[in-house]
Amino acid sequence: MLHDFAASLSVKQKRAISLCLIILVVASSSVGVLLLAPGVSMSAGAFIVAALIVIAAASVLMHHLVSPDEQASTVADTTQAKTFDVNDLLGREQLEEELPAVSGTFEGRNVLVTGAGGSIGSELCRQIIRCNPKHLILLDHSELLLFKIHNELRDKAPDLRITAVLGSVTDKPLINEVIGENDINIVLHAAAYKHVPMVEDNALQGMQNNVIGTKVVADAAKQYDVDRFILVSTDKAVRPSSAMGASKRLAELVIQDLATRSNHTRFSMVRFGNVLGSSGSVIPLFQDQIAHGGPVTLTHSDVTRYFMTIPEAVRLVLLAGSFARGGDVFVLDMGKPVPIRHLARQMIEASGLTVKNETNPDGDIAIEITGLRPGEKLHEELLIGSDMLTTPHPKIMRAQKTHLSEIEMANVLQSLRQAIETRNRTLLGTIATQWIERAELDDEEIINR
Repeated sequence: MLHDFAASLSVKQKRAISLCLIILVVASSSVGVLLLAPGVSMSAGAFIVAALIVIAAASVLMHHLVSPDEQASTVADTTQAKTFDVNDLLGREQLEEELPAVSGTFEGRNVLVTGAGGSIGSELCRQIIRCNPKHLILLDHSELLLFKIHNELRDKAPDLRITAVLGSVTDKPLINEVIGENDINIVLHAAAYKHVPMVEDNALQGMQNNVIGTKVVADAAKQYDVDRFILVSTDKAVRPSSAMGASKRLAELVIQDLATRSNHTRFSMVRFGNVLGSSGSVIPLFQDQIAHGGPVTLTHSDVTRYFMTIPEAVRLVLLAGSFARGGDVFVLDMGKPVPIRHLARQMIEASGLTVKNETNPDGDIAIEITGLRPGEKLHEELLIGSDMLTTPHPKIMRAQKTHLSEIEMANVLQSLRQAIETRNRTLLGTIATQWIERAELDDEEIINR
C-alpha cells in the first residue's frame, strides 16, 4: 500500500520530500515530531506522516517551519481560518424550521418560478420541490444560473418533472406559451434587477425588466386563470429614492391594479429587506474585503439595514402566498434594523482581527467611509404608516395600501413604454415623481438628484 502511494507521487512531490529534515524522537509516550523544511507543502508532510505511522506505528505530530516569504503572505489565510456564523452576529434566531408547512398549497400543482437562478428564486425552487408539486418550471434569462439550478434540482428530485426555460419575462409570446401550454397553477415572480447602483445607472432597462416584465407575466397569469400570483418585492419600494425601488413600487401597483379586476387569480406581493448571503449584499462583500486584508468600506457611518436569512424569507413568502385573498401586500417582520458599521466591526473581530483606527493605529483592518451611492438611503422602511393587519402567522403582516385606478395605471404604463422606447430618462423621472410616494430626504441622504 505504501509502495503504491509513493508511486502515485509526482517528481515535484518526491523532490520536495527529499528536502525534509526528519527528526523522529521516540519518547515514553511514543510521540514523534516531524519538522518540514521551508517550501515543503503540508501534503508532502502528510505523506511522510503516513509512512512513519506504517513503519514505526508511532503517533506523529507535524509542524511546518514557515519561510519569511510564506509569513508575509499568510494574512488572508489567517482570516479564513477563523469562521463564524453571521446569524449570531446579527442576533437573529433561526426561524425557518419553526414555520408551519406550506406543502398543501403547492402539492400536485404546476408551479412557475421566474428568476429561478437568483438567490431568492433558487431557494424558492429548493423549498417547492419538498412540497411535491406536479411540475416545476424554472425561467431565467441567465443561461449559467439556469443550468446550475436545473442540475441541482434534478439531483435532489430525480422523479419530479422539472423544465428549464431560458428567456426574459419581457418576452410576451414566450411567457404566454409557458403559462398557457403548461397549465400553470401558481406563479412565483422573483425575476428582477435588484442592485441599486446598477439599476440607477441603467434605469430604463431596470424599468423594462422590473415593471413591464411584471405586467407581461401577470397579464398571462390572469388570461390563463392561474390560481395564485405572488410578486417578490422589497423594502426599497417604500418611498423609493432609487430607480430600483421605484421600479419595484410600480410593479406592486401593476399587481394591485390587476387584483381589482381579476375574477379567478389571487394576486399578492410580499415585501421584505436584505437577505443574508444573497449575491451583491454587504455581508459577502465584507467577508471578501476582510479576507484580502481590508479595508472594509461603508457608504455612511450611520447606515442601517434589515436582514433575514434566505430560507426564512422564502418560507415566509410561500406561506404568505397561501394566505392571499387578492391584492394583498404582505410585509415580513424583519426584526430591528442593523447598524452596518457595527456589523463591520463585529465581522472583523469575529475573524480574529482588530479594527485599525485613530485609537488603534496598529490594528489589522480599517473601516473606510466612501459616501452614499446614487439612490441609496440611510435607512430603509418596510411600510408607510402603521396601519397593519394581522395574519395567521406572527411574522407576516398585511398592509392596507392605496392603489391607482385602472385608467391611472394605463396612463402610467403608456408613459413608461414611451420613455423606454425613446430612451427618455427625463420622462422616466417625471413618471416616478408623479405616481409614487417619494421619500423626503436630506441632501446628505441622497446624491445626484
